[in-house]
Amino acid sequence: MALPYRVLLYYCFAEVQDAALLQRQQLEKCLELDLRGRIIVAPEGLNGTVSGTPEACQAYMDWVHADPRFAGTDFKIEDVAEQAFARINVRLKPEIVHAGLPHIKPYERTGQHLTPAEWKAMMQDPDVVLLDVRSDYEHNLGHFKGARRLDIENFRELPEHLHEIEDLKSKKVLTYCTGGIKCEKASAFLLEQGFENVYQLLGGIIRYGLEEGGENFDGKCYVFDNRVAVEVNQVNPTVVAQCYVCGTQTERMVNCANSVCNRHVTICPDCGVKLEGACSEACQQHPAKRPYNERGVYTTDLNGYKPGLGYEGLFKNPDSARA
Repeated sequence: MALPYRVLLYYCFAEVQDAALLQRQQLEKCLELDLRGRIIVAPEGLNGTVSGTPEACQAYMDWVHADPRFAGTDFKIEDVAEQAFARINVRLKPEIVHAGLPHIKPYERTGQHLTPAEWKAMMQDPDVVLLDVRSDYEHNLGHFKGARRLDIENFRELPEHLHEIEDLKSKKVLTYCTGGIKCEKASAFLLEQGFENVYQLLGGIIRYGLEEGGENFDGKCYVFDNRVAVEVNQVNPTVVAQCYVCGTQTERMVNCANSVCNRHVTICPDCGVKLEGACSEACQQHPAKRPYNERGVYTTDLNGYKPGLGYEGLFKNPDSARA
């Protein structure tokens, strides 16, 4: 039976002269179609994850592709049982993926793209090195077998940790991330820094799972919506993550119930109950701890937002992240 909703994951690097206008157009179109999610607009392009009905998703994809700047946008499409977001946010930022590298323009130069099939074949080469450019908590939940990683909590820390992989400059480096966007910047940056042979997984982990069954991806993939983590490997799956509290194997990724901490962490069901969703006894006793939520997903205050209607006073506050 067909599922009633879809999630679209996409990005496109392109020169955008009128980013503020595009921001408004994107928000108005999503409100019209009742699409919910997160979209970033910047002078370097468009990046988003949205969910809605199949009809609304198709209408949105057609609309994006009709813009010559984004005609080549690659949408990763997943069928889901319910809306993956509570509202729509369209943000205007300097970069569509925050790397602190606005001078890097992947639409001018980036690593060589590998389709999921090409990636699967190239992984067998003993001379290649797989490089995970995601954050620590994402890698800990799931990663390709044998992959190297950078010791980063956020992608913007990448330049500070380049020294950790200086030994790879003459190697074939295969970069990967969730949907492909971080690799566009990361591989372009590596080339700028003197790395010789840099490749990237086109469409990221998500497309690899959809097209190649996710073989040799251990664990789950962290996603930035209410699903939190998704299955990837349908061929040889295994659990690699451990409970942050007791060390037992678990794939239950949550946010700490203490809103001040809000740590992304794996906590087994037993420890989740014992600590009421917190990641430690200190967080359990913290006055900012939210009521226990078995899923470990805590939606933010909607601030008067009603899906399909938008925000009152939209665009009146130029500093608003929702404008």
